[in-house]
Amino acid sequence: MVLPGGFGTLDELFEALTLIQTRKIAKFPIILAGKEYWQGIYDWICNTMLEQGNINKEDLQLFKIADTADEVVKHINDFYSRYLLKPNF
Repeated sequence: MVLPGGFGTLDELFEALTLIQTRKIAKFPIILAGKEYWQGIYDWICNTMLEQGNINKEDLQLFKIADTADEVVKHINDFYSRYLLKPNF
């Protein structure tokens, strides 16, 4: 769960995405809280990084954006059901 924040938040977010993308760590659900807050960076990722070939379309599936607690729970449940894993809580 990534809440709106500053440069440190972006650093941690992109570090986690990079480690998953490069298969240095196992996948885990990354959910950005607040569509309005994250929409600009999502658009930039799609319109700049993806279009210039710096990431693959599949990389956009490494994270989800959610506005409500119900959406967060759904993304987490969808993630674990897709990988046949269960959260350890």
